[in-house]
Amino acid sequence: MSDVGDVGPQIIHHDEQLLIVDKPPGLPTTAPTSTEPCLVHWIRERFPHLRLHATSRLDSPVSGLVTFTLTRRANRQLLDARRSGSYERVYMGITVHEVPADEGEWSWPISMDPTNPKRRVAGPGRGEREALTRYRVAARTPSATLLQLLPVTGRTHQLRVHAAKAGAVLFGDSLYQGERRKVLPDGSVVTARRVMLHCARVSFPSPSGAGRASFEAPARADTQKVWLGLGGGLSDLQP
Repeated sequence: MSDVGDVGPQIIHHDEQLLIVDKPPGLPTTAPTSTEPCLVHWIRERFPHLRLHATSRLDSPVSGLVTFTLTRRANRQLLDARRSGSYERVYMGITVHEVPADEGEWSWPISMDPTNPKRRVAGPGRGEREALTRYRVAARTPSATLLQLLPVTGRTHQLRVHAAKAGAVLFGDSLYQGERRKVLPDGSVVTARRVMLHCARVSFPSPSGAGRASFEAPARADTQKVWLGLGGGLSDLQP
């Protein structure tokens, strides 16, 4: 197994335009108060003079890349890239359910769950917004499926809600009734202590104008352990 541990945030890239950070699971991207731990506060403690704008946010249990712009120009360019579809994010997600097709799209709209403000639902309802997720099967084992998930839109909990609606709820995603334990045919048990979802790659037109910028973050140790336990290989986790 790689030595990528469930350590704190890791700076992947920093220049005048961008700051790319690999966020660990269990840490929110932002927080409503200045006293609550979050990725933005972690960055401001180290770079108090930076003016940050997160171009996307990861749920607290989700790990992986978060891109911050540091100038108005870079922020405008990445917003334009998102609108044009040239801002690409690739997530790796594990489900213990069969996914029949090797690739496809999920296009259910995302609405607020009327029974739980922390949840979203796939389908019409209050706050309904269009949503589109493309997926590819990266690997299969007798016990699980590894998915590459590419969100075209960026709705709250989009990948988690779409996967659950498609019958492929992500392993460990208890908020959406996902299993946290999988008993294998030999009687061994694999446990997911958080939702198995990791933002592994981001790619977009470089704010400097020099082609495309692309950044990757290897799967965290807990994801590696779960996928190996389910019969997969480490090479499967490359985005």
